[in-house]
Amino acid sequence: MNLRDHILKCAKPCVAPNRKTFSTLSLPDRDAIASTLGLQKREVEAAALDLEVWPQRYLRNAGSLGIAGQKKLLESRALLIGVGGLGGTIAQLLARMGLGRLVIADGDIFSEDNLNRQAFCFEGTVGGSKVQVARSEILKINSSTEVKVFEGFVAEKELSSLLQGIAVAIDALDNMPSRFRLEKACREARIPLVHGAVAGFTGQVTTIFPDDIGFRAFYGDPKTAPEKGIELELGNLAGIVSAIASLQVQEAIKIITGLGRPLRNRLLFLDSLNGSAETISLK
Repeated sequence: MNLRDHILKCAKPCVAPNRKTFSTLSLPDRDAIASTLGLQKREVEAAALDLEVWPQRYLRNAGSLGIAGQKKLLESRALLIGVGGLGGTIAQLLARMGLGRLVIADGDIFSEDNLNRQAFCFEGTVGGSKVQVARSEILKINSSTEVKVFEGFVAEKELSSLLQGIAVAIDALDNMPSRFRLEKACREARIPLVHGAVAGFTGQVTTIFPDDIGFRAFYGDPKTAPEKGIELELGNLAGIVSAIASLQVQEAIKIITGLGRPLRNRLLFLDSLNGSAETISLK
């Protein structure tokens, strides 16, 4: 029996919350088909979508992404630089959405003061490598997501290699020099970059395409920009970290699927202390 026949044999009807009935494939059936045919789980999910059979785990994505959007996610690769506060939540959400391949880079280990906000920091992982813990936890969320790690602080020479085959890069960094290096590498590779930053109760998100003004619009000249921002004084709170990370995920999803309008040449600034949001033109 070929892949198509296996999927159709296992497909079962499922009634979604909107009362529409979908043909779906369960996790146990996906895993059994992959094992029987020697395929990656992601390949089985993509083939199922081609047959208009939804992997049941993605059924709540159907109304917004559609089959074409979900398949693009499964077939795409993203680069995430930084797997701390923003990065941990971003990685977790991308895996839940069904991203096929994720490259993560970070040279840090978890410390006790990461416990207040970092998704992959638990009491038992303090002292552990951020990327290694992240890879283990991501695979618990979605074993179809292929995770590759770069364990180290990424210098300019590594960026060009890490960006190969990437659909979108995501900035979850905590210092200006690294951000400017990443932006420069993305420009040269012609890859869009999703930026996020937080401080205290506030945060910001924008998406930078290769021909956009980018960081200079709000951080100024890289030669005179400070290494760190006001977050040194205000700290990083779990609520705003999660909110900004979620918005960065939405930006990445829009870029990969072609849906919606990215925050291009616009900076979304959130002030959760005063309950306000402002979109600032960067042109």
